Amino acid sequence: MAQENTYIRFDWAMKHMLRDKSNFGILEGFISVLLGEDVKIVELLESESNQENESDKFNRVDIKAKNSKGHLIIVEVQLTRQLYYLQRILYGTCKAITEHINIGEKYDQVKKVYSISILYCDYGQGDDYVYHGQTRFKGIHTGNDLLVNIKEDGVIVPHLPREVFPEYYLVRVNVYDKIPETPLDEWMTYLKTGKVKEDTRTPGLQEVKKKLQYLSMSPKERRAYEEHMDTIMVQNDVLDTARDEGRAEGRAEGRAEGRAEGRAEGRAEGRAEGRAEGRAEGITSVAKKMIAKGMDNATICALTGLSAKDLDDLRNQCR
Repeated sequence: MAQENTYIRFDWAMKHMLRDKSNFGILEGFISVLLGEDVKIVELLESESNQENESDKFNRVDIKAKNSKGHLIIVEVQLTRQLYYLQRILYGTCKAITEHINIGEKYDQVKKVYSISILYCDYGQGDDYVYHGQTRFKGIHTGNDLLVNIKEDGVIVPHLPREVFPEYYLVRVNVYDKIPETPLDEWMTYLKTGKVKEDTRTPGLQEVKKKLQYLSMSPKERRAYEEHMDTIMVQNDVLDTARDEGRAEGRAEGRAEGRAEGRAEGRAEGRAEGRAEGRAEGITSVAKKMIAKGMDNATICALTGLSAKDLDDLRNQCR
């Protein structure tokens, strides 16, 4: 059996290493395997938009790229659960589209967007580790797909709406638990464990072996990386504990309320309240530890899901 080595985790590499053009091959390999087509990145685009007004939202993603077809590809890593995550990625794709068309331009300049979310958190219920979503227009009586005419290079050609609308990929890393059999499986193994087969021929993973070696990091980079991994472990431990405690408290409260007001309704409300309170306390505890480590506001908000205002209030409490 081929020997496996451990390499720098992909979420760290995304933020610190994959923006370098010399490392584009790693990202190209992952996206090509996921989409099932050869993808070449032409350039990386600004991944955090400026606010137009105080009520506008930032469009924070880890990497936004343009491929050789002119399509936009958004790739982001999510480490903690977020209640409105689907709405967030929808907003991100809409923002990307509007940012890349100027006032007065024709709608043929609207870019196709691929949104890829690498989830290191438990999100949704389902037995697959990769989910794909796209827009289709189907006849409600015939079930057939609608074809629309689009002008390309001076020629009118038919297209399916899904070739125009954004596509979404949710990569559920924690759910993956199998022996790798396909290139996508090999990528999932690396995303989850940091391990790559010595004899791999999977696109992108060969570059990972050359460029993402833990031992090749400088002492300073290694310390920062280890702090990052430690923060993730602490965060996951606290959130798991909070979730378990929330369930326990919910059961207890549910039983007490159930005796007085009806067991079924009381247990349901007790569990819901207990889980909510437990998660909130766990997130607060994690945020305090991140503050103590000197982490910046943007990172803490991204990892915990706290708003900037809530984080400011928490920092004031810690002083």
